[in-house]
Amino acid sequence: MTFRRFAFNNVVRNKRLYAAYFLSSMFTVMVFFTFAIFSFHPALTGSVIYANVQVGMNIAAGIIYVFSFFFILYSMSSFLHTRKREFGLLMMQGMSIRQARLMVFMENILIGFFATIGGILLGLIFSKGILLVAENVLIMDDALNFYIPMQAVVITFVSFIVLFFFISLFISYILRSRKLIELIKGSKQSKGEPKANLLLTILAVFLIGIGYVVALTAKGKDIINVMSPVMVVLIIGTYLLFTQLSVYLIRSFKKNDHIFWNKTNMIFLSDLSFRMKDNARTFFIVAVVSTVAFIAIGTLVGFKTLIIEQEKEIKNHYPNPFSYTTSEEYTTNEQKEQDIALINETIKDANMEAVHEQTILRYYDDVNPHFVLVVRQSDFNRFASLLGENPIDVQEGKVKVVKVLADNWGLAETLVEQSVKLSSGVTLSPDEVIHSNVLPVTSSYYVISDQHYEELPASSSEEDYHAWQLADEEETILAASIKIGEEVSGLFYSQELQIYKLNKQYGLMLFVGLFIGIVFFALAGSFLYFRLYTDLDEDKQKFRSIARMGLTEKELKKVLTKQTAILFFTPIVVALIHGAIALTAVSHLFPYDLIKVSTMVLGVFLVIQIVYFYIVRYFYMKQVRTVL
Repeated sequence: MTFRRFAFNNVVRNKRLYAAYFLSSMFTVMVFFTFAIFSFHPALTGSVIYANVQVGMNIAAGIIYVFSFFFILYSMSSFLHTRKREFGLLMMQGMSIRQARLMVFMENILIGFFATIGGILLGLIFSKGILLVAENVLIMDDALNFYIPMQAVVITFVSFIVLFFFISLFISYILRSRKLIELIKGSKQSKGEPKANLLLTILAVFLIGIGYVVALTAKGKDIINVMSPVMVVLIIGTYLLFTQLSVYLIRSFKKNDHIFWNKTNMIFLSDLSFRMKDNARTFFIVAVVSTVAFIAIGTLVGFKTLIIEQEKEIKNHYPNPFSYTTSEEYTTNEQKEQDIALINETIKDANMEAVHEQTILRYYDDVNPHFVLVVRQSDFNRFASLLGENPIDVQEGKVKVVKVLADNWGLAETLVEQSVKLSSGVTLSPDEVIHSNVLPVTSSYYVISDQHYEELPASSSEEDYHAWQLADEEETILAASIKIGEEVSGLFYSQELQIYKLNKQYGLMLFVGLFIGIVFFALAGSFLYFRLYTDLDEDKQKFRSIARMGLTEKELKKVLTKQTAILFFTPIVVALIHGAIALTAVSHLFPYDLIKVSTMVLGVFLVIQIVYFYIVRYFYMKQVRTVL
């Protein structure tokens, strides 16, 4: 058997342990490759318009690459920890340190090579579907057709082979300092029960508490200013939480005879205390990585909620599919006529059916203490009919106040307490407030009868307003909107065009952030898997010995469930609390309540973690049960 064959067989024999590492590495390669496919896509390359998309994809790929380095490094360190005894036995049989290092190097290169190839192949298989998703999320004008991404393949392959090469060198190098006796004893060597420093324990509580208080009390721009300091404080506090506070709590439980001697708690607490040094590091990493995932995806869902709310505002403020507003101050009559003709011609060329209405919006500053819009009853009813609203009837000597949704200053309440003075000296008093968004204005206004409208004094300002009601498909309206918007000189508004621009503005951030959040959450789960299976052989031996002393299968299941639950849910619960605080603080930046959305996002993550826990617990327990 050749040495290379020996290294290959080692990987095959340890396939259970290497499976999650291989799949997670392959997943990170696939995500990196996906971003590379976007970055080098012919539809984006050389385009000034999509330059920000390429930059975003490159930044995302860089984040994934850097995180992959630390993830793979940690994973390989965990695997070497479980194989100490194996290395010791091989060295007793004549293997040199140089050969052991070479074997580890070859194993890691082998896994890295196939993980890289597998990630690229998976990326190619799913690339068409991902390109379609990206095309819609990024709101791109050009189609992202499938292509053979040779440049992306080369960059991904070279990048990850280099990454695995340097990690393999580093991992094999640290073996040289291992003494034979240390390797033979392997994981049986006790690291000693960790001790908690009372001062550091109190500091952990203080840092987390002060971080939460500052995050929740910050308002407006202060949230951005305190974000970095709070993040540093919470990271330090989280580290001390797992290395000091958790140790202090475990020692307290062990000192309580009622808790410690209750059923299988002695086994559970003793084992938890013995492994706390290793667990604390894993808990800290998983908590931080999961918090990043929760905040990233929670914030993106918040942005999506914001977009939906802004879409509603656009539809309320611009009730008609097409509208055009101009005044003599900004547009000549000739330009206005050309713009109207262009809009009508574009509608006709697109074979769209349209109902067109026009009016002059007149503002007055001498009929009321306020600078206010006054609308003729017949004009209001014409535009109301475009939207399918009921007409209104203004009684003699009365006016109606129209309150719009955009009226955040409470002008409607002020107008209803005042009156409209005509040039004849007659005063009209409001008799009703109605809610309507028939006209695209941002403040409430009056509607008076046609007869009284003619008796108003000269207006202070006028706007020529046109509206077109269309009943066509969104795509047809959007295409016409883009064409009209590029050529008219007046203020042209389109519901579909405004919504299109809004979604395009946030599309890149949603797409990239969602991918990174999913990757971080998936790798956090992998960290937990590695931590659990690192101690599998040790657990088998331990429970085999305890079973001989009378431990039943039911008690074994209970102990394993507790151990696995602590491992899976301790860092996740901390991450959920961190995430809830962070998302609550972030929600203060939005004009909408995001508490429900944040709760939904965190709830989904918790459900996923619970399902993952039961799956891993089932297979882990199946492995341990073989010793009974």
